[in-house]
Amino acid sequence: MATDPRSPAAGVGLRGSRCSGCAVTVCPAEDACPRCGGPADAAVLQGTGTLWTWTVQRYAPKSPPYRIPPDGFEPFALGYVELAEGVRVAAVLDVDDLDDIRIGMPLTVTAGDGVPRARPASPGEEGT
Repeated sequence: MATDPRSPAAGVGLRGSRCSGCAVTVCPAEDACPRCGGPADAAVLQGTGTLWTWTVQRYAPKSPPYRIPPDGFEPFALGYVELAEGVRVAAVLDVDDLDDIRIGMPLTVTAGDGVPRARPASPGEEGT
């Protein structure tokens, strides 16, 4: 029996779903297609793509649910990454320098607790 990618126990990988009728891919996974309403099958997405747009969060979000870290708040970047499958995923951008962020930069997206995270793709990861 296969593990449903919508399950938190599904392991590593970015989980989504693909419509069995019109082939639309979405992330996070859904039981039904948002375009045609048909059934959607679980899918593990490649997790590689390019930055579509982004912004910098320069103030601490409201608490709860956000918890300020012991070292205090640090500005961070959020963006939409367009994956190889054509779906755009919101992610925290893990970059060393916020000034290095550019639309179109290649990124690798991973799932985790909460919001997905994206980091610049190494040369071997681009387009895989």
